[in-house]
Amino acid sequence: MTGRLHAKRTILAALAAGVLMVAALAVTSVMMYIDSDKSSRASAISDKPAATNWPRSLVMHETPRPLPKITFEDGDGQALTLASFKGTTVLLNIWATWCVPCREEMPTLDALQAELGGPGFEVVPLSVDRAGPEVVRKFYAEIGIRNLGLYIDASMQASFDLAAVGLPTTLLIDAEGQELGRLVGPAEWDAPEMIDLLKTHLTTN
Repeated sequence: MTGRLHAKRTILAALAAGVLMVAALAVTSVMMYIDSDKSSRASAISDKPAATNWPRSLVMHETPRPLPKITFEDGDGQALTLASFKGTTVLLNIWATWCVPCREEMPTLDALQAELGGPGFEVVPLSVDRAGPEVVRKFYAEIGIRNLGLYIDASMQASFDLAAVGLPTTLLIDAEGQELGRLVGPAEWDAPEMIDLLKTHLTTN
């Protein structure tokens, strides 16, 4: 009888220890998840102080990321690549005239180009309209776009190569052609806080 009681106590002690160990592991896992979630959210924007009015989908990478070679054309049919803009910080906006959010944000991109455009910075609105540059010209004329160039990739291959998951998708690209960050969805590109952010990445020539 004594032996049986001793065996039961040993089993109960082992079970209790097991339960405590599982509980401890669970608590540790939760704490690690919370810490990692805080870290990921803190680094989702960048290591710079976060501006409260930045779009939540704006992600600045900790280090620049290489981009694949893409080809597209300007309004005159001249073939271009990102290397065509080497030495200039580029805001590459992938969009289409049939995309309502794209249409709505285009005036803010035009205003941004008017504000910051020059040797050190250029907005490159890359249309993926299959109908070609004429539909883009018509749209520009309708809404009064005056500062943006016309760039088109009717094949949409560039958007696939750049892993653009939706329209609009905008990439901030440094003077060496590397991705500094991206934003999926529309934004008010001429907002003061956005202009201040972009000013910190302008190329000095």
